Amino acid sequence: MARESHLEATIGQTLVSTVAGARVLMVGAGGIGCELLKNLVMSGFKNIEVIDLDTIDLSNLNRQFLFQKQHIKKSKAHIAKASALAFNPNVNIVSRHQNIKEQEFSVDWFRGFDLVMNALDNLDARRHVNKMCLAANVPLVESGTAGYLGQVTVIQKDKTECFDCQPKETPKTFPVCTIRSTPSTPIHCIVWAKSYLFGLLFGNAEDDDDEVLSKEEGGDEETVNELVALAAESQALKEILASSGSEDFAQRVFDKVFHTDIERLKKMEDMWKTRKAPTPLRYSEIMGQKGSSSDAMETSAVEAATLKDQRVWTLQETVQVFSESLEKLNTRLKEMRDSDPEASIQFDKDDAETLDFVTATANLRAHVYGIEEKSRFQVKAMAGNIIPAIATTNAIIAGMMVMLAFKILNKRLEDCKTSYLVYGRHRPQLIVSEPLAKPNPRCYICRNSYIGLKIDTEKSTVQDLINLFEEHSLRDVEIQENGRVIYDPDFEDNVAKTLASLQLTDGKFVDVVDEDDRKVIVCIKNVDSTALGNSSYEIEGDIDQAMEQQGIMKQELKDAEAAAAAHEHQEDTDVVMMDDNKKRKHDEITEGVEIDAPLKKTTLEGSAHPPAEEAPHDEVGDGTSRAQAVDVDEVIVVDGETFDVVILD
Repeated sequence: MARESHLEATIGQTLVSTVAGARVLMVGAGGIGCELLKNLVMSGFKNIEVIDLDTIDLSNLNRQFLFQKQHIKKSKAHIAKASALAFNPNVNIVSRHQNIKEQEFSVDWFRGFDLVMNALDNLDARRHVNKMCLAANVPLVESGTAGYLGQVTVIQKDKTECFDCQPKETPKTFPVCTIRSTPSTPIHCIVWAKSYLFGLLFGNAEDDDDEVLSKEEGGDEETVNELVALAAESQALKEILASSGSEDFAQRVFDKVFHTDIERLKKMEDMWKTRKAPTPLRYSEIMGQKGSSSDAMETSAVEAATLKDQRVWTLQETVQVFSESLEKLNTRLKEMRDSDPEASIQFDKDDAETLDFVTATANLRAHVYGIEEKSRFQVKAMAGNIIPAIATTNAIIAGMMVMLAFKILNKRLEDCKTSYLVYGRHRPQLIVSEPLAKPNPRCYICRNSYIGLKIDTEKSTVQDLINLFEEHSLRDVEIQENGRVIYDPDFEDNVAKTLASLQLTDGKFVDVVDEDDRKVIVCIKNVDSTALGNSSYEIEGDIDQAMEQQGIMKQELKDAEAAAAAHEHQEDTDVVMMDDNKKRKHDEITEGVEIDAPLKKTTLEGSAHPPAEEAPHDEVGDGTSRAQAVDVDEVIVVDGETFDVVILD
C-alpha cells in the first residue's frame, strides 16, 4: 500500500499532488516548530525549508520532542531536520541555522515559496516575516501559544488583516525608583538583581532596556533625586570591583549593597511614611550565626522531600550561594577579558552560575524589604520571562496550522478562520473560531503599496533616489528607513551620500511619503550598474498606479470616518430621544405605584473575541433573538442595537 494512500482517501489525490509540489518555509524550530515539522512530513509535504538561529538547551527537552540530551548546544534547525527525516525519509528538507532577518533572505527569496508558516516566539521576528510576506504576496500562517492558550490565523495581502493591523501589548516596564529603592513584589527584586546589580558587576548593564526599566525624563522629584544618589552608589561599587580577587571581595560587595546602601535609604524618612522601611544586613553577622541541631534536622527533612531547585534557601544558604557565584563569575570575567578587554557576561537562565547569582541577590533583596522569597526554579521562570509551555497546546496548534495549509493550497481562503485554543471552567468549547478579519484601513504596514527597486547601492546617491521619484511625479518626498529619516525637504545632509554608505543595501525597506501624504514602501535590491544597461535603475511594479491607489484608499478612509462620525452623531441623538421616552414611559407605569426594589438592568452580549477569560457568554444558541429569549412578564425596553434590557419590576 502506498504511503500516501490514506492521505489521498482523506483529502483527495488532486490536493495530495498540490501539497507534494508546494514549497513551504517554516520559521522557527522550537515548541510549535517541532510539532509542525513532524506534521508536515507526515502530511504529504515534500519540499520544506526550516530556519532557526537558536541552539538546543536542557530546558527544551520536556516539550520539543525532536531533540534529545545528546543534542544540547547543537542547532535546532539541523537537528529538527535529521529527526523529522526519521518519520519520512522521502522529504526534501533544507535546514538553516541563521537569522531570518539576514539580508540574503530577501523579498525575492520569500517569493520562491508557496506558503510561509511562523512558529516564532518574539514580536520582532514575527513583524519582519509579516512584512516580507506582504511584500512578496505569499500567504502566511501565523501561530502562537502561551501555557494552555493558543491561536492560529492566516495572513494574505489585501484580503485579511496582517500581524500589525491590531496593536500588540507593550512590554512590561518598571519605574526606576520602584526597582532600585522601593520594591514591593518578588519581580521587582528579580529585575533589580538581573538588570541592575548583575550589569554593574559583570559589565552587562541594561539600564536603557525598555523591557526592564522605565527611565522617562521629567519624572517626579523623588525619582530624580534617587537617580542622582544611585549614580553615586554605582560609582562606589565600581571602586570596590578594583579589589576583585581579594579574600574579602564578596563580603565587601555584600556589605556595600545590602548594608551601606540600605542604611542610606532608611534615613530617607519621607520615603517610609506609607511603606515598611527596609532592614540592613551584615555579611559577618549572618555567616557567623550557628544554626541549632533542630534547624539542621528540619532543613534536612525539607531537602529530602523537595526537589533541590524548588526549595527556598535559608538566609545563610543564600549568602553562601551569593558569595560562591560572585567569585566564580568574577574569575570567568577576568579570563574573558584577558583576550578581550571589552568582554562582559550576560545573564542566561540556563547558565547555572548566573542564575545562582540572580536568585541569591534577588532573595537577599526580598529579605531586606520583607518580600516573599522565591526558589531557584521560580526565579528562573520569572527572570527568563518564561510562560510555562504545554506540549499538548503546541501539538494542537501545529495540527490546526496544517489544516489551514491544506485550505490555502486548495485555493479555499474563504474557508479559513482564526481559531483560538481557550481554557477555563466557563468555556463552552475548547476551540473557538471566527472569520478572518479584513485589513485594518489604518494599518501602517499592509495598507501601503510595495515596490521593488533594482539599483546599484554602491554608486547611487540619495539625490539619485529623489530624482527617480520626481520622474514619477512625487514631489517634496520624505524618505525614511525603519524610522530613521534619510531625507526630507528640511533635512538635506544625506543627499550626496551613497545608499550603501547609509546602510540602504539589499533587502532594506524605504518608506517614501509625498506632499499629498501618499506612501509607498520601496524594497531595495542591490544590482551592479552594468546589469541595468542604459538605465540607472529598474522598478518592479507600477509606482504611479501604486500612488494612485494610495490616494483612492486614503479618500475611502476619509469617507468612512466621516460616515462613522455622522452615524455616531445620529446615535447620540437617538439615545437622547430614547432616554426621554424611557423616562416618560417609566413615569406612566409607576405613577401612584410604590416600588420597593431598585431597577434591574441586564445586558446580553456575545463576545467577538472569546479568548478574554471573563468575557460574557451568550447562551442563546437556538436562533431565538435575544429580546425574545427574555422570558418575563415585566415591561421590556430594548435600547438600540446593544440589546440592553431594562426590566421594571
